[in-house]
Amino acid sequence: MSHGALTTEQLMHDLQVHQVELQLQNEELRRAQLALELSHARYFDLYDLAPVGYLTVAASGLIVEANLNAATLLGMARSALVKWPLSRFIVKAHQDSFYQCRRQLLETGQAQSCELQVLQGDGVTLWVRLIVSALQDGSDAPALRVVLTDISERKRLDEALRETNKNLELAKQQADRANLAKSEFLSSMSHELRSPLNAILGFAQLMESGAPPPTPSQQASLDQILKGGWYLLDLINDILDLASIESGHAALNMEAVALDTVMRDCQTLIEPLTTARSVQVCFPALPTTCRVQADPTRLKQVLINLLSNAIKYNQVGGSVAVRCDSPAAGRLRISVRDSGPGLSTQKLAQLFQPFNRLGQEAGSTKGTGIGLVVSQRLIQSMGGEMGVESMEGVGSLFWFELKLAVAGKSD
Repeated sequence: MSHGALTTEQLMHDLQVHQVELQLQNEELRRAQLALELSHARYFDLYDLAPVGYLTVAASGLIVEANLNAATLLGMARSALVKWPLSRFIVKAHQDSFYQCRRQLLETGQAQSCELQVLQGDGVTLWVRLIVSALQDGSDAPALRVVLTDISERKRLDEALRETNKNLELAKQQADRANLAKSEFLSSMSHELRSPLNAILGFAQLMESGAPPPTPSQQASLDQILKGGWYLLDLINDILDLASIESGHAALNMEAVALDTVMRDCQTLIEPLTTARSVQVCFPALPTTCRVQADPTRLKQVLINLLSNAIKYNQVGGSVAVRCDSPAAGRLRISVRDSGPGLSTQKLAQLFQPFNRLGQEAGSTKGTGIGLVVSQRLIQSMGGEMGVESMEGVGSLFWFELKLAVAGKSD
């Protein structure tokens, strides 16, 4: 075979090989093109159907692209949004917020966000959260990607909450004024009642001790006058106490109070009541260094009230136990536990209500229904708290906490 024939045959072979390679490359290009188109379609599906509004904004401020949600938020067709400046859809009073976001984005390169109102095509305003970021194209003035999220419902709820809080504050102020007026009225009326009542009690005592002595019939009447008079005087004093505390006029002399001294004084004062009721009261042994920050007179008043209640509403021959412990650092809890009938859950809920004696009004035990309320308010005024635990048929435990006094310090 001649040399020319071999060369022609080799060329034909090489051409066939190149043709096959080109076909393979074209097939690969077609597959890549198809994958790219599918990816592009998926991207636009995600872009178009995203639950938030997407806008692409040119450096000039004109809208280049918008997805379906953005068109819905702005109340216009997508095609109508293109070539419009984004600022045209931002309420004038909020445009500075957007410009500031854009300026900070260009300065820092980091996405920025703000909340502002946009105008829909029909002029209706809408609250949105706007997030703006830069599309990285290497230019000094890159295009912007803007994300819009409808926050109208949240803003409506925020406004409703603010309005509710405002109304609650107004109601609180009115209630405070009403309470102050009530306290001032009670204080004024109690003073007006106490003067003639003291005169009645004084005359009744003079008649009881006068000569000749009263007849049995007169003595019975005097006893009734004195019993009712002293009860009313106690009630008036309690009302005055409560009124002064609620109006903020109660004077407190806070100091480091030795609890052992207070306990001994209370033990002496309640001794006649414990004897009359045959109730055994157990007091704890306390070191002289155990001190609380309180008004000594008011502290004694609170403790006497709790002790007298525990004795009066106890069973004959019952017991009362006083304990002191520290539930937390810097705090001291004083508790009074009795072996009385206890209280139901319903009565516990009504316990600290003024004048509410929890159904004891018809009983033989005297009381005003104010002492416990006064005690609670006093403890709160001294920076403490008061509580109660009770179970029907078992008894009740009343407690209060106060701050422990710092050694060597007294206010």
